[in-house]
Amino acid sequence: MQIQTQVVPQAAQRRERWRNGAGWTREIFAARDNRDPGAQWDWRLSIAEIDEDAPFSTFPAIDRELVLLSGNGLRLRFDDGELVELMPPHDGLRFAGERGVTGELVDGPTTDFNLMWRREAVDARLWRRPLVGPMVMFVEPGHAWVVHLLAGNARFDAASALPALAAGDTALLGTGDQRRRYVLEGGGEALVIRLTPAGPERQ
Repeated sequence: MQIQTQVVPQAAQRRERWRNGAGWTREIFAARDNRDPGAQWDWRLSIAEIDEDAPFSTFPAIDRELVLLSGNGLRLRFDDGELVELMPPHDGLRFAGERGVTGELVDGPTTDFNLMWRREAVDARLWRRPLVGPMVMFVEPGHAWVVHLLAGNARFDAASALPALAAGDTALLGTGDQRRRYVLEGGGEALVIRLTPAGPERQ
């Protein structure tokens, strides 16, 4: 799972239709095998724009986590009868991509952070963290970390050679053959994601 360490500015996100045509997504990044342009992604980050009640696309063999970014709330009505409300500021839910679900707006449009990963290939963990001092991340070979800045401003240590982050920007942190250390400082709030290869030893 080798990725290039980089910052993806909010302005660089690519806007595209949902797979089922019922909404819009701004893709941040999709991790594919660079040797095969037609390969399916192993994990993907995007921002969903929901302007009306609509069914979500289904994704067999995919797990996903949805986090409310803006708006007055999103109701997830699953075909199996479960009903979950994501409310401000940043409620989230992790669920299987095979599950049929309709997104219902509580009161007006929403934008939602969408993390998806192929469960046979990747294990993903997402946390929402305040930035109130230095945050240190150690990236092991073959692993990756992601920082999506929800609010505020932040900057990595000079050794990373990465530009500063503003709200809406996303940092992708990879490594080569050796463990790498990243230090992030600033003020605000972020989504922090750890992506590791799937396997029986995962926790």
